[in-house]
This record gives sequence, structure tokens and C-alpha cells, in this order.
Amino acid sequence: MLTTHAAMATSTSSSSFPPPDPSSDADLLRLLLLFSHDLSAYAHQQQHASASSPSHLRVNPNFSSVPRNARQLALLFEELLREYDDGRLLPRSASLCFREILLVFHRLKILLHDRSARSRVAFLFRAERHADEIHGQVVDLVTFLEILPLGELRISEDVRDLVRLLRRQIRRSSPAVDPPSLALRRDVLELIASVEGGAVPDRSGMQGIFRRLGLGDSRSCRMEIERMECDVADGAVDERWAVVMVALASILRYGSCVLFGASTPRSGSSSRDSKSPFSATEDLVVPDDFRCSISLELMRDPVVVATGQTYDRDSIARWISSGHATCPNSRQVLTHLELVPNLALKNLIARWCRDNNIPFDGSDTTSNNSTNNKMTVSADNGSAHAETNKAALEAARLTASFLVDELAAASSTDAAHRIVHELRLLAKHGSDNRAFVAEAGAIPLLLPLIESADAGLQVNAVTALLNLSILEANKRRIMHTDGAVDGIVHVLADGVSWQAKENAAATLLSLSTIHSYRRRLARHHRVVESLVQMARDGPTSSKKESMAAVLSLAGDRENTARLIEGGVVAVALEVAAEPEVAEEATAVLAAIARRGGVEAVAEANGAVPRLVGVLRRGSDWAKESAAAALVAVCRWSGATVVAELAAMPGIEWVIWELMGAGTERARRKAASLGRICRRWVAAVEAERMSRYSAINVTPPTTVA
Repeated sequence: MLTTHAAMATSTSSSSFPPPDPSSDADLLRLLLLFSHDLSAYAHQQQHASASSPSHLRVNPNFSSVPRNARQLALLFEELLREYDDGRLLPRSASLCFREILLVFHRLKILLHDRSARSRVAFLFRAERHADEIHGQVVDLVTFLEILPLGELRISEDVRDLVRLLRRQIRRSSPAVDPPSLALRRDVLELIASVEGGAVPDRSGMQGIFRRLGLGDSRSCRMEIERMECDVADGAVDERWAVVMVALASILRYGSCVLFGASTPRSGSSSRDSKSPFSATEDLVVPDDFRCSISLELMRDPVVVATGQTYDRDSIARWISSGHATCPNSRQVLTHLELVPNLALKNLIARWCRDNNIPFDGSDTTSNNSTNNKMTVSADNGSAHAETNKAALEAARLTASFLVDELAAASSTDAAHRIVHELRLLAKHGSDNRAFVAEAGAIPLLLPLIESADAGLQVNAVTALLNLSILEANKRRIMHTDGAVDGIVHVLADGVSWQAKENAAATLLSLSTIHSYRRRLARHHRVVESLVQMARDGPTSSKKESMAAVLSLAGDRENTARLIEGGVVAVALEVAAEPEVAEEATAVLAAIARRGGVEAVAEANGAVPRLVGVLRRGSDWAKESAAAALVAVCRWSGATVVAELAAMPGIEWVIWELMGAGTERARRKAASLGRICRRWVAAVEAERMSRYSAINVTPPTTVA
């Protein structure tokens, strides 16, 4: 068996999948013909790419010659298939050569697919490596073609001449990288160095680099940046180039805005924001279970606290380090501060990210820097990318300043819409970006726009505020800007669309994580009223957002009376019957009961049946909150509510099941409910016994 470059594994993960093993020579020829056509198809992709970058990103002549050579070899396989399709055997040596060529074709296909799937910049920085890999396979191909016994094959003389000519052509191949590609890489590095030094990039210089990269509009820039993000996260480039690509991506964002203007929002981009500034897809909705309820961002390292609630490690660590000793969701005192990794949820998040082409790195750490400092979506990666990338930060600062200046000078609604859309996306990615956008003065400019009658502009403006509010310093900026709270509440009450109202509610939730702001927001005369109305009339997603905002406000005892007066208890009981909203609604009821509103919950119409219904059919968290609310109500109200609870059909089984399969807190609450019910039954029995004893009559046997 020959040992050549064909024995080398390629760098792509696809190389772990070998080509099919043909059972006959006819099958072998069919596979060779199929692979020849597949390789030839890459010629069309290269022609399409060459229209925008004809000479700067070819890197090596082999990339264009491989599809052409495969197309010529297809003629050989077509003729052989006509001769040997009837079961006739190929010469043994020819069959062995063709099987080796099939392996070479398989590896070439992987390399060409990898080239087409990667960003142009990654291809540029891996130029030498790509050229060597392709050249190695081309050398193998010509080696097998040279030892192929053409004289023993039943083919025409024209095809023999074609193979001989192909041998001579392939033999002249070289692994050298084209000089224009090296020149482009040098100019890109010089551009990054100048930005790192604090210089504003020259417009004409950027135009030249963009043209040579084949980036002719904002759409191509956006697609290239997204591919670069995936390339760095997937480890497609060496460590030394990863930081460079991070910086260049930030510069491309800036250059795209300067050269092509703010991009037109994609169709449907005014829909509900994912709340995750780490989504690689602009409007991909992140599942609620995957978002940290503190930061509203996609969790990278989910951990469980003492109450059984899950948060992102960095967010809950900051919460605890700031002096809090309670669980942010349940408001219970944390019996210990140990953070237990939630590996099952982490695996689900990683799988979801892979399925949606979102880079994921869930490394454990306690630091959370901007994604501009490293391209990977995980803001808590402990790798070398975590080092501050000055060029990326400077480019992001330039982008924020440029967009805010453009927004201040915008002369039309359409122009403002495009700019706000860009600001929304910029503020969605990283704490540094949020700081730069706010520092540039975006917040006062966004406030008039959130009251716009244009649905798309209103959604993008309020979502931009939402993304900015994730940064704690920006919460202060928003709350201390005149008219900011009134504007957000206006959208909450009178927004043009439910999407705008939902993001306004999410903004209130984000702002209310600060204790003093929670009280101020609850004192606003329209906040509670608007949230209650939204929970009554809105779709499921709106009900969830409104209940989540109410739950945050309920974290302060001073707000309890306002929430009760506003009708929160009644609406929470109403929506608790909906499985999608039950978690938030029951948590609201438990929080109000725990903070002085237990009387209102106990006296609400249908409180016990609704809460027991959640105990039967709700999620683990919903059952936990429902049990907590019932315990509080039973302890306050005495016999009336306890009698109603004990009379519920099958309540003993419900409590027993929760004690065996609920969360740790739910099991404790269920045990308390069980004791309350048993004491009530015992008290009723004792009273009955004493009544019969007073008249000296033997009581009938009681059936439990």
C-alpha cells in the first residue's frame, strides 16, 4: 500500500467521516464520477466569489485548478463506467489506484467545503496552511494518476491523452501563496495597528481593503462578521490570529456604517428581541429557560443556588458579592453560598447553540468581559482571547460615536429607523458596547423615538434601551434621564405592537433589579396598571413579560400595597391557569403573600382551587411557588382556608407526590401543607369527640 500525503487527516471535523466503501468496481466508478461532479461544482462558487474579489482571496492556484481537473477526470470515469458497468472487473492495480483516488477526492471535497464555509478573513489568515493542505492532496492525486495502468483500461485514445495532459498540468502545481493575498493581509494588519494606536481609519484606505475582501455592501459585511465569529469560536484559526480577527470584526462593523450607512433592518427585525446580547442570529428567540433572570442573557455557565434556582455563574456571583444574601427569584434567604454547576442545562444550551449556528463556550470562570475583547460569544472564557483587545474596543467606540452622531442628524423616520436598528444590535453584544453607546449620548436621542407611531422604529428604539439597561451603569443613566421612565411606561401602556410592550416590560424588569429603582417604578401611577392590563389582554408572551416585571417589583415590601390595589392578585390567579405563565404568576402570589399581602391572596376569589390546580399540573418551579403561597395563606387564615384545602379531591395524593418528586423547597412546603392538613383533621376530630362525649354518646367511626 502506498503511503503518501493521502494518509494525513484534514483539519476539519468532517474528515472523521470516510467515503462509502464500494462493493464492486462499478460502484467504485459511480462514486468517483459523483465526487468529480461535486468537486466541479465548487468552480461555480469560485466564479461567484471572483466577481467581488478576483485576485486577492484565491490564495493558491490549486483552489481553482482542483474543480477544473475534477471535471476533466469525470470524462475518464464516464467512459470507464460504460465499459465496466456490466460487472466486468477492472485490472487489480487500476482498482487499487481508483480507491486511493476516491480517498483523495473525499479529502479535497472536505477542504473545499471548509473553504466555502469559512469567512474570507479566516481563509486569508490561514493562507499558507490551506495552500499546503490542498497541494498535499494534489500531489497524491498526480501520484496515483501516474501509476494508473492506462494501457490496461478499455478507454479511447482521446481520454488517454487527456489523462496524460492532466498529469503534466498537475505536476506543475505549487504550494506558494499568491502575492496579492499576502499584500492584503499586510494591509489589514496595518489597519488594525493604526486603530489600536488611536487613529481614525482613513475612508479611502478602508474602501480599498473592503473591495479587496469582496465586501461591497452592509449585508456582505454582516455575513462576513457572523462567519468570523463562528470561525474563532470553532477554533478554525490559530490563537495568534484569533485576537486579530476579533479586532478586524469590530473594524468591519465601523467601516460598514461609515462606507455603506446603517443597514436596512431585515424583514421581521422589529419582532421581539431575544433579550440575549450574545445571539449570533439577529432575531433568534432564546428559550426562556436558557436565559439568566438577572442579566437576561443566554447562560454560559448555569449554576444552582441553595434555593434550587438556576442563574449564570457570573451574574449570581456579582449579586452575592454586592452584599445580597437572598435568591433573586424567590427572595428566600440563601442557607449557603455554594454554587453547584447545572451540567444538564449547560449541555442543553450547548446543543441549542450548535443547532442554531451560535458559538458557545461554557468555560467556568468568574469574570465577564465584553465580547469585543474576544470574538467567542462566551463572555467568560478564560482563554487568551480574554486579554483586552484595544483595537476592537477603539473600533467599537468609534462605531458608537458615529451612529449616535448620525442619529442626532437624521432627517427622516426611515434614516432614524436604520440607525436605531444598528444601535440596537451594537448594544446587544457586550458590556463595553453598551457603555460606549450610552456614553456617546444615545439615551436622550432614543427617548422621543420610543413614542413613534412607526411600529418598527418604536420596537427597535425600546429594544435598544432594553439592551443598554443590562449594564448597571446604564440603569442609572436611564433612570436619571428626564422623561425616560414616562416614555417606557407610555410604550407599556400604549405601544403600537405587543412586541414593543413586551420589551418595555422587560426594560422595567431590568431597571427594577436595583432596589431603589424598584420602589420608584412602583410609585409611578401607570406602571402597575399597565402591567396588569397587559397580563389580562396580551398574548402569552406578553403575559409572561408583565408577570416577570411584577415579580421584580414584588421583591420590595413597600410595593405590596400598590400591587394589591392595582389588581395584581386577581390577574395573577387568572393567568396561573395558563401553563406557559404559571411559573411567573404563582411566584408573584408567593412573593406578595410573603411580604404582607397574604390576606389579599387568601381572600381572593378562587385562590385555593387555582393554586391546587398548579400543584397538580404545573412545572417544578410553579409547584414550588404555589406550595409556598398556600402555606402562607393557610398559616394566616386559619380554619376557613385550611378546610377548603383539605376538602379538595385528592389533595393528600398531590401533597405526597410533591414531597417525593418536587424541588427541595417544594418538598419542604409540601411537608408543611401536610402537617397543616393533618392538624386540622385532628382538631376537627377532637372537637367532634368532645361534642359526643358531652352527651355520653359513642361517636360513629370516622373514615379518613
